[in-house]
Amino acid sequence: MAALTKDRPTKRRAQGSHSDPVAATAVIFSGALVVLNATHFAEPATAATGLRVRGVATHPSNNSTGADGNGTIETKTGAHFFKNAGDVDRSHIGSTAYISDDQTVTAVSTGSSAAGRIEDVETNGVWVFID
Repeated sequence: MAALTKDRPTKRRAQGSHSDPVAATAVIFSGALVVLNATHFAEPATAATGLRVRGVATHPSNNSTGADGNGTIETKTGAHFFKNAGDVDRSHIGSTAYISDDQTVTAVSTGSSAAGRIEDVETNGVWVFID
């Protein structure tokens, strides 16, 4: 490609915002932790290895009867509040949170993927920064 010789209307996406095609048969609820699976399609987070966190769903997406890519999901990164599997405490602040399910994080890495960095721990849950 050659360098610009005139103005160009460059598309822009808000920082921390993603739009991904949804996996076949996936149902993603608004507020769910969303990951990319091994075939690079979005699905609700589960305790499994090899998943890549994309963010938290800003709206629901129901692809329960569709093929891979029939539908999209919008996600946001940043600090989000999740349920605590019961093993995360203030000593974990700054450490990695791991996925327990699409609304719960744990301090245990075995059999799971990283969700993000633990920012704070409250009585009812855990603040996790997803980047």
